[in-house]
Amino acid sequence: MSDNTKYTEDNIRSLDWKEHIRMRPGMYIGKLGDGSSQDDGIYILLKEVIDNSIDEFVMGAGKTIEISVQNQRVIVRDFGRGIPLGKVVDVVSKMNTGGKYDSRAFKKSVGLNGVGTKAVNALSSYFRVESSRDGKSHAAEFAKGELQDEEHLDETSRRRGTKITFIPDELIFKNYKFRNEYIEKMLKNYVYLNPGLTIVFNGEKFYSENGLKDLLGDSISEEDMLYPIIHLRGDDIEAAITHSRTQYSEEYHSFVNGQNTSQGGTHLAAYREAIVKTVREFYGKNYEASDIRKSIVTAISIKVMEPVFESQTKTKLGSTDMGGELPTVRTYINDFIKRNLDNYLHKNPETAENLQRKILQAERERKDLSGIRKLAKDRAKKASLHNKKLRDCRVHLGDSKHQRCLETTLFITEGDSASGSITKSRDVVTQAVFSLKGKPLNSYGLTKKIVYENEEFNLLQAALNIEDSLEDLRYNNIVIATDADVDGMHIRLLLITFFLQFFPELIKENHLYILQTPLFRVRNKKETIYCYSEMERKQAMEKLKGKPEITRFKGLGEISPDEFVHFIGEDIRLDPVMLDKDKSIEEMLSFYMGKNTPDRQEFIIDNLKFELDLVNELGV
Repeated sequence: MSDNTKYTEDNIRSLDWKEHIRMRPGMYIGKLGDGSSQDDGIYILLKEVIDNSIDEFVMGAGKTIEISVQNQRVIVRDFGRGIPLGKVVDVVSKMNTGGKYDSRAFKKSVGLNGVGTKAVNALSSYFRVESSRDGKSHAAEFAKGELQDEEHLDETSRRRGTKITFIPDELIFKNYKFRNEYIEKMLKNYVYLNPGLTIVFNGEKFYSENGLKDLLGDSISEEDMLYPIIHLRGDDIEAAITHSRTQYSEEYHSFVNGQNTSQGGTHLAAYREAIVKTVREFYGKNYEASDIRKSIVTAISIKVMEPVFESQTKTKLGSTDMGGELPTVRTYINDFIKRNLDNYLHKNPETAENLQRKILQAERERKDLSGIRKLAKDRAKKASLHNKKLRDCRVHLGDSKHQRCLETTLFITEGDSASGSITKSRDVVTQAVFSLKGKPLNSYGLTKKIVYENEEFNLLQAALNIEDSLEDLRYNNIVIATDADVDGMHIRLLLITFFLQFFPELIKENHLYILQTPLFRVRNKKETIYCYSEMERKQAMEKLKGKPEITRFKGLGEISPDEFVHFIGEDIRLDPVMLDKDKSIEEMLSFYMGKNTPDRQEFIIDNLKFELDLVNELGV
């Protein structure tokens, strides 16, 4: 071993709480991101603050939460008990400090580790906490976790409660932007899980009377429901169930103590098992589990004493016990579903008949497709062995059903040149590339059979591992990377149509994105600026002055791997593909891919017009 590197007492250092959070933010809030994904860090910061206000509501204090997000400034105001005035600074700046360690005050809290608001404080360029109670108030201001100012008032007319204001630090969260769609989805989940709670977000009110029944009603249209929503409630458990007439795969929404466990866990596994077991016993038939669960749209919420999650972001439950004198999670859920779902089916014979018809239809379709599916899987396996379409990431190599990692990304590209550039530039540990051959088939109005018969769709489905459920989805982010021209937009629409037609929950759960790549490179001898829009190009030309060299990138293949590494690394820009809440999936499919739709042609022309203008202006 070389003696060049000395290892002495000088090499040992202790980080204080804020230094450690800022140096290793991923340990506390998961990935950072820029706000284009719903699990990006800025939303985790918001969630950590709201969770404390939710816990106040659960404990019977404060029925309203007011939230404002304007540009980068976030304000969360609740009307709960307020932080004890002598502990206001400690609660947001001293690790392992909080009321949630005292189970008398917080019995079934989301957060138990005393980290949440400390992480928000440390990762914010500005942070202010105000607590009002007993006619007095105490406020404190911080910058990057450092206390800047304190304010004590012995008399105040403010209503009791806590108000948190923060601005995420741009040094940590680069080029970030809050997206209201993600915030609204989060807030809807909060009110679904807490009937009677009112959340006011930028002036818009969110409220629910029927809990998870309202969640399902917002997730699937009434016309698409096979039968009315089955809504089951217990002391520490709630479930809502229906089946879709048109959707092919399974869709689950799961929650623990008000936390959206997007990656499931022990409770979701037990729930899926309990539904199958109950249905089999009710009909006295040993139906295939996949036939029972096909097209199911359902939600479950449980409350657990001191839950154990698999990460600080709490997206997957690891607990096997309910806590206290209660049985295991598995036994508790199974007993509840067995008793209540069985009773419901006995009391509602029409629903029971519709459900059985759906199961038998799924069974027929599965048997009809069995031969095709076997051939398709064999083709997918051979293609995978020869690495023709998929260049996988190291996280998954050698394990086709590896647990999904929040950081994994699959780029879907067109043509060899584009896939070659991305393949050479990518992070081989977490980023994979799937190369399309030509334009995909327009799948609008086609049946699931085409997924197995069409090589591109079959191999893409196999790469994602989403044949029956999102539970085994291998990549958290699916990114369509096509050229910014007419052909590229057409390929995007064809791929979006494929996902809308057969796997809409991928879009509902915000896994699908469009990759933004720069349209221009503006440079002089000293500096190079990449521009994603006409406005950015003009700004770059003003900054560099003179007559800088301007390069117009006409396709992904024209961007060298050395340059591409910047666009799919830390500075990656993604546009999430989101469903229009005012339109059904069928309406969107008809608009984008139906026959004789001049509106679609106008849409494409409008979206590409600025590029044609640039070509004429620049002669590139």
